[in-house]
Amino acid sequence: MAIYTLPELPYDYAALQPTIDAKIIELHHDKHHAAYVKGANDTLEQLAEARDKDQWGAINGLEKNLAFHLSGHILHSIYWQNMTGDGGGEPLDKDGVGELADAIAESFGSFAKFKAQLTKASATTQGSGWGVLAYEPISGKLIVEQVYDHQGNVGQGSVPILVFDAWEHAFYLQYKNQKVDFIDAMWAVVNWQDVAKRYEAAKQRGNLLLVP
Repeated sequence: MAIYTLPELPYDYAALQPTIDAKIIELHHDKHHAAYVKGANDTLEQLAEARDKDQWGAINGLEKNLAFHLSGHILHSIYWQNMTGDGGGEPLDKDGVGELADAIAESFGSFAKFKAQLTKASATTQGSGWGVLAYEPISGKLIVEQVYDHQGNVGQGSVPILVFDAWEHAFYLQYKNQKVDFIDAMWAVVNWQDVAKRYEAAKQRGNLLLVP
């Protein structure tokens, strides 16, 4: 029985045009994201079989596959919610996201400096990966992470609240090899309401890493 399922998009395929073409959204969600969901479920079945047979010759590859596919599923599930056709700009107090705006300014110095760092981190990922704004629970600050594949270079315990997909399948049909142009365009569809909700939820979870 499948543990993970592909979430439905919160909008139709064309909702993010002209920033992201409808065909890209369709292929990205229905094919690529679906493949990560299937990969995670298949790997869990293979691990269950290894436990039943007490055969562990493939354990290293299976654990790596689980991290890859599960992280891909999680990041994509956040990605769809992080975007809206009515988004963009920057988080402002008048829009009800003032706490997020204050946290960004406190953690990075200003929104402009944060935007520059996340843009550069996303656009310069080597090969495939993500740029991520995450809540780091020990310091209570926001950090930018440059994620390799879906799971590499991640600080343990950090909670992603805004993700920019820098894999070629996210943009190549429309932006060709101009990854930086795609990342620059992404700022026009950021759903700051969703990011703010994720920030509040991450804060409420508190620091569970270093329990006295």
